[in-house]
Amino acid sequence: MSDKAIQDSYPENLAHCYGCGRLNAQGHHVRTFWDGDETVSRFTPQPWHIAVPGFVYGGLIASLVDCHSTGSAAMAAYRAAGRAPGSEPPLRFVTGSLHVDYLKPTPLGGELTLRGRIKEIKGRKIVIESTVYADGVATARGEVVALQMPDNFGQS
Repeated sequence: MSDKAIQDSYPENLAHCYGCGRLNAQGHHVRTFWDGDETVSRFTPQPWHIAVPGFVYGGLIASLVDCHSTGSAAMAAYRAAGRAPGSEPPLRFVTGSLHVDYLKPTPLGGELTLRGRIKEIKGRKIVIESTVYADGVATARGEVVALQMPDNFGQS
């Protein structure tokens, strides 16, 4: 597994996302890597990410699935094009659709692992399935339809 996340290669004008932007001081800083044919991110919820005592807020879970999946889409697009992450023009994705199934309550107090699988690449659209694990147990599964940003997106 590489020590450089796809989010590390996002250009500055596209690195402010609350979920995965390295330039957002208040954000989650989701970092996504290849692990074989899957993608992986790790995140440790903080005490304020609470839903009810002992469990993670579902909106955080959706946010993690969202940003892990759009990062996975960018990685898949670079790989499919035979290009290095960060090469020009940047391949950056936004969410066209997000669906999350909550399989069981996600416990608060430990690291979560997200694993993504590329389901489909079709032009500027990539479909990703991501699963959230707490202590090896799947607690949520999401599907994201990620759409490649136009080249001028995020420019003033």
